[in-house]
Amino acid sequence: MNNERMSRILIGPVVSEKSTRIGDQNRQVVFRVLPDASKFEIRKAVEKMFDVTVTGVQVMNVKGKVKRFGQTVGRRSDWKKAYVTLAEGSDIDFVGAE
Repeated sequence: MNNERMSRILIGPVVSEKSTRIGDQNRQVVFRVLPDASKFEIRKAVEKMFDVTVTGVQVMNVKGKVKRFGQTVGRRSDWKKAYVTLAEGSDIDFVGAE
């Protein structure tokens, strides 16, 4: 796997009440990832970018919602998210606070 693809796999963190609660309880971090990314690629990308040890990866395909835009009906895009479990002692700090 080349470095360019590895840097594009992780689109960004998912910041919500559920992802924060999961992070506090289970040492998991939730990322929005490319739709064609595999568990192995996600694991390698997280380990390389954040210098942590990953013990597990669970992926989930999220279906886009149907929304109305005035009189027309539209649909949001489908996307994929990954729940990444970190090893004991590993932590990812998105805020940068010390």
